[in-house]
Amino acid sequence: MQFQFKKIIPHLAVFVIFIITSLAYFYPVLSGKKLYQNDIVQYKGNARQLIENREVNGEEIYWTDSVFGGMPTYQLGARYDYDFIDSLDRAIRFLPRPADYLFLYFICFYILMMVLRVDWRLGLLGALAFGFSTYLVIILGVGHNAKAHAIAYFPLVLSGIILVFQRRYIWGGILTAIAMALELQANHPQMTYYLLMAVAVLGIAYLIDAIRRNILPHYFKSIGIMIAAVLLALGTNASNLLATKEYSQESTRGPSELTINAQGESVTTTNGLDYDYITQYSYGIAESLNLIIPRFAGGGSGERPDEESNTVDFLVTTYGIPKADALAFAQQNVPLYWGAQPIVEAPAYIGITVFFLALLACFLIKGRLKWWTIGAAVLALLLSYGKNLDFLTSFFVEYVPLYSKFRAITSIQVIIELCIPILAVVGLYQLFNKKHSIEDKWKALKYVGLGLSGVILLIALLGNQFFDFAGPYDASYRNSEQLGQGFVDALRQDRFEMMRADAFRSLLYVGFIVAGLFLYLKSKLSENLLILGLGILILIDLVGFDQNYINYEETATERSNFVRASDYDPPFDATQADLEIAKDDDLFRVYDLLQDPFNSGRSPYFHRSLGGYHGAKPKRISDLADFYLRDENGYLIPEVTSQNREILNMFNVKYIITANENQIQIQENEERLGPAWFVKEYATVKDANEEIQSLIYLKRDSVAIIQEDQKNC
Repeated sequence: MQFQFKKIIPHLAVFVIFIITSLAYFYPVLSGKKLYQNDIVQYKGNARQLIENREVNGEEIYWTDSVFGGMPTYQLGARYDYDFIDSLDRAIRFLPRPADYLFLYFICFYILMMVLRVDWRLGLLGALAFGFSTYLVIILGVGHNAKAHAIAYFPLVLSGIILVFQRRYIWGGILTAIAMALELQANHPQMTYYLLMAVAVLGIAYLIDAIRRNILPHYFKSIGIMIAAVLLALGTNASNLLATKEYSQESTRGPSELTINAQGESVTTTNGLDYDYITQYSYGIAESLNLIIPRFAGGGSGERPDEESNTVDFLVTTYGIPKADALAFAQQNVPLYWGAQPIVEAPAYIGITVFFLALLACFLIKGRLKWWTIGAAVLALLLSYGKNLDFLTSFFVEYVPLYSKFRAITSIQVIIELCIPILAVVGLYQLFNKKHSIEDKWKALKYVGLGLSGVILLIALLGNQFFDFAGPYDASYRNSEQLGQGFVDALRQDRFEMMRADAFRSLLYVGFIVAGLFLYLKSKLSENLLILGLGILILIDLVGFDQNYINYEETATERSNFVRASDYDPPFDATQADLEIAKDDDLFRVYDLLQDPFNSGRSPYFHRSLGGYHGAKPKRISDLADFYLRDENGYLIPEVTSQNREILNMFNVKYIITANENQIQIQENEERLGPAWFVKEYATVKDANEEIQSLIYLKRDSVAIIQEDQKNC
């Protein structure tokens, strides 16, 4: 027994290290502060009825009338009776948020490394590399908690699957069932879908290996066990999954009856989202380089020129304006980001240190693990290009089941952020064992060191010959009488210099790693010291960069990402208009135009609102908004007009909140129809297209429009 306890001491130590690291990284939570997460703020607005009813009455409600005129709460955090997996999940995430998700990243990846029979020291290294990957940290900052939650369980699901393939059928089956149940409990179908795509690649790799080794019975037995495990996981989440399936058919993620747009133009109908909406966030092909040169494409959308920049210097020297004014203009109006996406919080940097080790692994690892990780990572990268690799994306949207249900396809890069650390750690493990000759190890180091260094150096020195560094707003700057081509040239030079600085940064890290591996292969550095050194390099590389996007303390120019709990709850401050409307205890809805009502949770927090904030809006209210509440360019109509009046009446909108010259005003709608009403007659139309177009002819309660095939329902 004493020997067995000694064996688990390293794992207990790692467990403690993960706890300390998670709390240290988000240390303000120890003083009661909370990370300000915009998506969570919006969620609290949407789900206020649900949350308050749970707190006051101890009961769940499965319908709320405060958001989008009324919708199910299935995707607003509803809980279900006898959900034991939810209890298990909450027990695992025992740390304060968001440290709990960072801990979950660490511990699940470490378990995967142990299943792959990697030394615990390398497992610790890999877990830190995975958990501190920039994208995984940034999504916590913006409040994509469900996404982070689902990603964190990726390695645990893979652990169960690999255990089964290792012929540990019982333990593998049990772990697969539990891990998959936890993955589904996280309730982010898009991330789970991407995980299953990676698992499909893994399954193909194992199938090819089984055919080559003539062990197909074992392969199919393993598949059978995994199917049984997944069925058990589905069963434990049946309430949520069935409810979500029911709602998805009525949401923007489901099929549409309409074959025209708001302008009356024919559109191709699909069973999912519109192609342009799916590919709105498409990764630029050249932008891929920010995986290893973090600010290759200008960093995040919020990056701006500093006071020593060429942009500010151009404004000062050309127009003679004070540097402070030039800097203020640049900080407010001039983005350095020149990538292909509409907006990006931060680059998806995986760490040049981790990438180097993964590339080294490609020369040292043989067999299925190498091919499924590389295959899954390459597939994810190609699919993240979206409309920039149109033929592949169109094929997947058209023919791959469920692929068209999801937008923001750049997030498929989470598979890269999973596979690269796996390759890196297993590659290091291969470097340390005796299976490879010293000549093979030297050859791998030479190829990777010289090859990667050469590419980065070439980009650093001649990048402006290969890339134009042109951003989406450059044309407007060039055509401006006040700015012109000189301003654009200065801005592009700043972008190039930012990229070059980060390229030299990456080159420096490559140099340190090559030096460490060189000394190890020369027997001048011990294995323990090399692992320690690599761990320090990875932490400095990733954590050092991540913290550019997390502000722990408020400064003169930047707000802290952490706020007092009292500043976080309530999530919105009531205006005088909200307080006045709250005095009316009648049944009605509110149309709040202070913000885009269909992309804000503010109004649902205070009122029964016509709008709300959700990634899967009810389809009918979304269609009505497109046809009657927005203009031909898709912009919200900021007032009550003949186009939208009858829609507001139909939805029993009593108050419209507007702002005029910074004054918040309340308009009362005397023509609203009330919670329910009788019509004098109905008119039939042949299909959904005519139905939605005919709503322009509504006149209060005089007529209802119904489709021909529904009149006898």
